[in-house]
Amino acid sequence: MSAADHYAAELERLAQQGNLRVLPEGEHAGRDIVSHGRRMLNLSSNDYLGLATDGVLRGEFLRTLTAEGLDMTSSSSRLLTGNYPVYAAVEDLLARLFGREAALVFNSGYHANTGILPALADERTLILADKLVHASLIDGLRLSAGRCVRFRHQDYDQLERLVAKNQADYDRLILVVESVYSMDGDLADLPRLVRLKQTYPHVMLYVDEAHAVGVFGDHGLGLAEAQGCIADIDLLCGTFGKALASAGAYVVCSQLLRTYLVNRMRTLIFTTALPPINWQWTLLVLQHLASFADRRKRLLGLADLLRAALKAKGYDCPSESHIVPLTVGPSPDAVRLAEHLQRQGFYVLPVRPPTVPEGTARLRFSLTASMTEADIRRLIQQIPDRP
Repeated sequence: MSAADHYAAELERLAQQGNLRVLPEGEHAGRDIVSHGRRMLNLSSNDYLGLATDGVLRGEFLRTLTAEGLDMTSSSSRLLTGNYPVYAAVEDLLARLFGREAALVFNSGYHANTGILPALADERTLILADKLVHASLIDGLRLSAGRCVRFRHQDYDQLERLVAKNQADYDRLILVVESVYSMDGDLADLPRLVRLKQTYPHVMLYVDEAHAVGVFGDHGLGLAEAQGCIADIDLLCGTFGKALASAGAYVVCSQLLRTYLVNRMRTLIFTTALPPINWQWTLLVLQHLASFADRRKRLLGLADLLRAALKAKGYDCPSESHIVPLTVGPSPDAVRLAEHLQRQGFYVLPVRPPTVPEGTARLRFSLTASMTEADIRRLIQQIPDRP
């Protein structure tokens, strides 16, 4: 069989399973998507606070721009000539907001998660990662020289047993979790993880707040703020590309770890930095972050309404956040239900294996603060009771 025949056969197999992906076509129209002549409420966006379509915020940004702030490329890595002053401004502001010694920004959450662990973990490191961490973290684990063990999702009893069993055999252990899991929308118990970390002298805690920053906490700093443990997490990561309506990512940490990452993190060292104009926008959003409390409250209230309705219709709904999954089961059934909702004016996409385990294909409702209670009630009316 030729290489082309092999790939064609694999694509056909995916199509038969209902798992073949194609890039969707559509135009953004505020909080809606227009696709194939149909205007639909966008339920698949990560614009959780509705900032991406906020004309007032965008207007303020445009008024602040000067000729010096219009650099559309950095033309270099940060360790060469790409380290513009705005990078330091964003990092200094992050450190102040989180009350930590230092912060470091990256081109994307994928760069952060595939770069930090390989930089920090050697053969004398054991990484204990939740079974459901994001694909970017899984790739970071694979690139790392450390040994990795995946523990059952949110099974902290198992994690504690693994730490106790292995802590004497390694120079360091790194616990890796997300604060809000993107497929189920459930929340980590960060204080419990902090207590476990503090029980042993050489255990570190890595938390990815990609889906929590902007949404949780009085100042929008994430679940670690809401649960009162920012200062106790060694590597607290987040992204600007979701609720904060920008691009890039960050880690807040000690000055020692920041310096180490600057010297060892390949996805930072060997890449052209994001354009300075991107960081100008990020800086403005961060300066306003604490003021979005009303949006956070409205968003979480809409999520409460949708979760209660799904449970009343007989669905198991593990969500505790603004990400609300509706697990269907077989991939073709998830595709059909997504198509039904699209015909009714709701842009929702099926999430299928390998993103989720076989037999757990689902629709994932990604709510935003730009939606209304009436929107959610219209959606609920179109969701059938569980068979």
